[in-house]
Amino acid sequence: MPYLTAPADARRTAGGEQLGFGVPGYAHPLLAPAEWAELARPGTPLHWAVLNIANGPGSRPDPHCLEAAGRLHNARERALHGESPNDTVRASGGRLLGHLDLAHGERPFGELIADARSFIDWYRIGGFYLARCPAGRDRLPAVRRLTGTLHALLTESDSADGGGRLVLGHGTHPYPGYAEAADQLVTFQGPWTDYRWSQVAEWTADYPPERFAHFVHGVPRTHLEEAMRVARWQGAGTIFFTDRNERDSQNGQSDPFAALPSYWDEIVSRIGPGISE
Repeated sequence: MPYLTAPADARRTAGGEQLGFGVPGYAHPLLAPAEWAELARPGTPLHWAVLNIANGPGSRPDPHCLEAAGRLHNARERALHGESPNDTVRASGGRLLGHLDLAHGERPFGELIADARSFIDWYRIGGFYLARCPAGRDRLPAVRRLTGTLHALLTESDSADGGGRLVLGHGTHPYPGYAEAADQLVTFQGPWTDYRWSQVAEWTADYPPERFAHFVHGVPRTHLEEAMRVARWQGAGTIFFTDRNERDSQNGQSDPFAALPSYWDEIVSRIGPGISE
């Protein structure tokens, strides 16, 4: 049984933000057209999805990525204006985030800001996913400097309402101070065999579920309900579960999160308002 820091009633997903998907980064739209089409489908409970062209924004605007980004922007606008009444989760999220690789704190600040500006100028993203974010106390000041600058860039742009969204991709529980540096932390990323027995850090009980995300690969269909219970018990408001694993070859990718899980429709119907066939 996963370690709990508070009663389940205290840690269940808050009514203000329904459980939804965070997509760490599908393959390029040319290689994964079905994946990107599903993200714009009415009723998909999407909090955010990451756009990653070449471990960042690439060297120039990509027309296929521009098209995919445009579809997501339009889907969010329809949800915000009530044109898609079953898109309630998307209306409170639905953002496209640009992928910034922090390389565990080794990438220069200037390079990261240059990539951020390209994402904003070319794709009108609504925030950033800071992949391979360091987790130690010693790196916190540099990460806070970066997230403060990114928030300022997003606030100045016309593409991100409310200053956009920043997600720190630790993949593990970081030093608690990181919770004040961004909007959301990825506190688990790994296989189901580890997740089902994972322990949640006690300090996370001080924050609502919308502050945490879990990404789990290798989740069998028969354990999908159990995986969702673990996420709720541990206080994660954003999830991405897949039955794919690192040994799968899908769309030329070894990343298990680069393609749809085989039970996509089922998990959408479990956490969202249902999908139309």
